[in-house]
Amino acid sequence: MLKDTGERIIPENMSWDNGMLIEHLARYHFAVPYVHGRTLDIACGAGYGTKLLAKKTKKQGTTLVGADIDEASLTYARANYHHPNTTFSYADVNAPNALESLGMFDTIVSFETIEHVPSDETFIAAVTQCLKPGGTLIVSTPFGNGRGEPTNSPFHYHQLTEAEFLNLFKAFHAELFYQSGPLIESTKRKKHYPLGIAVAHKPI
Repeated sequence: MLKDTGERIIPENMSWDNGMLIEHLARYHFAVPYVHGRTLDIACGAGYGTKLLAKKTKKQGTTLVGADIDEASLTYARANYHHPNTTFSYADVNAPNALESLGMFDTIVSFETIEHVPSDETFIAAVTQCLKPGGTLIVSTPFGNGRGEPTNSPFHYHQLTEAEFLNLFKAFHAELFYQSGPLIESTKRKKHYPLGIAVAHKPI
């Protein structure tokens, strides 16, 4: 049994109408049309999203690598979310050259990761290095008071402002989407959107 930290999504331990589960699943379903080729799901956790992407894109021959720093999560993922098109590997995104051993990717997905690392800029630089020219990077994060400012979560170093988040992708051709629960929109309306999703294409 994988330990529930309060931050980790473990679908088997949650009801079908759990808000956090629905929110996380919505992001993976949103990413499906963008996923192609060899794909990395960095900070994959329990592995449910990695398998979801593999199943939804199997006709295109997509292969998925789910990577995480937590060995217990990887063991759980291998046991519970196996798919012929997936593998699960250890990776510490805070370590120098951490992702080099995983190879190059056509698509990289990173949901709710950058708020958990000391330097979101270093993280984006690291994943950019293993993204092929013309590749797609899909990243989500909760919005907050900005880099270096305290948050209400003990798991987060900080939560970026909308402007700070979008600025991470200035070297890409990027589009920003807004998420509130299961709703993901490209145009901000008169409502509160606590999360952002960037779809960024690396120049060729």
